[in-house]
Amino acid sequence: MSAVSKVMYKPLALAASVGGGILAGAVFGQVWKRVAGEPELPDPKDLSRTDREVFIAAAVQGTIFGLVRAAVDRAGARGYRKLAHADPR
Repeated sequence: MSAVSKVMYKPLALAASVGGGILAGAVFGQVWKRVAGEPELPDPKDLSRTDREVFIAAAVQGTIFGLVRAAVDRAGARGYRKLAHADPR
């Protein structure tokens, strides 16, 4: 990747990452509402919640964030390759 390409790709990748994080949070919020029937994620410091509930919520949240991040990064790389005719690596 040339120096110009790197300069162009970095801000685009950063903006896509921020957008992906916001999207992942929204997706997780909807999934949690439907699966648990609760509007909010259990707080790990709330000792009235069970360990199982807190750990399952964290695992689901991590999985969703990982999947959304990979999808956003992948789409950004493909879009960049179409525009710049170069891989963003």
